[in-house]
Amino acid sequence: MRKVRHLGPFLVRVIAIVCVAVLLLKLLVPSRPPILPLRKPIFLLSTLILGPGVLVNLILKNNWGRPRPRSVEEFGGELPFQPVWKISDYCQSNCSFVSGEASASIWLVSVAFIVPATWRKATLAFVLPLCLILSANRVAFGGHFFSDTLISWGLTFLLVLGIYRLLYQNDPPLVTDRKLDEWFTVKGRKLQRTGRRVFIKARRSLRTAVGKFSDS
Repeated sequence: MRKVRHLGPFLVRVIAIVCVAVLLLKLLVPSRPPILPLRKPIFLLSTLILGPGVLVNLILKNNWGRPRPRSVEEFGGELPFQPVWKISDYCQSNCSFVSGEASASIWLVSVAFIVPATWRKATLAFVLPLCLILSANRVAFGGHFFSDTLISWGLTFLLVLGIYRLLYQNDPPLVTDRKLDEWFTVKGRKLQRTGRRVFIKARRSLRTAVGKFSDS
């Protein structure tokens, strides 16, 4: 169970790293087409940052104040039970509501939105049971109430659906692969020019320093 628990965060990190690498590669080699349509890494990164990152961990967990099950009196703790709809100050940060693990695990479903259609069933067949196992593990060991998990799933999935609609289903979409390609190409070439200027200045400064040292 411990290995399975670490599998979810590992997959999230790997997907995030791959997405960042795709965007950086386009910036560093702007003349070449991207190895993936750029809306895909933008979709995955934006949903990860806004869902598990901002909404769940930054806003709700640090401001709702719901103590974890193992901390409440009914389960041997010292704090009073707080219903899910009530904001309190019994917990200051990293609180029970909502579940970060549940949010990150249901976020993995977003991969099924962008893989080829023939891979979607296989992706969901892997991700959904993993999501259930990871979330159930946190509930079983007193990390979250079941309501924390259900609401975390719902909020994260709604955010994923909303961003997918903006990027893929709106007519016209918020941004297209072509527009992203053009933007990254322009920024990448600008970065290259800046890098060349910095390199030339650094080389000149080095030559000047070496010349002064030789004269002395």
